[in-house]
Amino acid sequence: MEISRRQCLQGFAAGAALLPLGGAGAAEEGPGKSPFAELKALAPAAPTKILAMAGNYRSHLKGEQPVPKNPEAFFKPPSALLEPEGMIVIPKGTEDVHYEGELVVVIGKKAKNVSRADALQYVHGYTCGNDVSARDWQKNDRQWWRAKGSDTFAALGPRIATGIDPSKLQLVTRLNGKEVQKASTADLIFDVAAIISFLSEHLTLLPGDLIYTGTPGQTSAMKPGDVVEVEIEKIGVLRNRVG
Repeated sequence: MEISRRQCLQGFAAGAALLPLGGAGAAEEGPGKSPFAELKALAPAAPTKILAMAGNYRSHLKGEQPVPKNPEAFFKPPSALLEPEGMIVIPKGTEDVHYEGELVVVIGKKAKNVSRADALQYVHGYTCGNDVSARDWQKNDRQWWRAKGSDTFAALGPRIATGIDPSKLQLVTRLNGKEVQKASTADLIFDVAAIISFLSEHLTLLPGDLIYTGTPGQTSAMKPGDVVEVEIEKIGVLRNRVG
């Protein structure tokens, strides 16, 4: 049985989307064997586009870098999506790939020219994200296409939480069990409603589209063999290995 990510988004909103590891057919059942034993969690969304916020926590701004006047967005391609427990692959040619733990918004219905007051009505739910970033490419390339958009650079999951208030959620990132980021979404420069309203003035947001809302504090490089976890209260823990 084949299950698309869009079907997973619709059918498994309360938990991680699942797909048989073999790709076709249900997992074999037997005495003492769970029917879910051979299922693999997928990234729980099927976006037409992924947007991410740059510099949306004051703690992430460096030196005299000014606070943005509007939400500053960039694109990540859907091909960068990575499922929970999947491997973050460090590409050839970069030596400075960082984690960025973030709250991610999942759009629930078509949004265009949405007011800030109505913006949250267009949200399906929220999940954890890791906006993986190659800092050397980010610094030296004219565009961020590979620094932010390389394969596996948009980790997502483990589930979409619905009906929660995104304004005061605690976010923690751990690298090999050590806490490396800790903040509240109350510290966002532009909150979820402001982001959706501003973005929708310029482009149409469609169901399943993702918005990475920004990362707090300063980050550091990951190396093969590391394990990175992004935990957000009321959502869960997104865990990925690095290879």
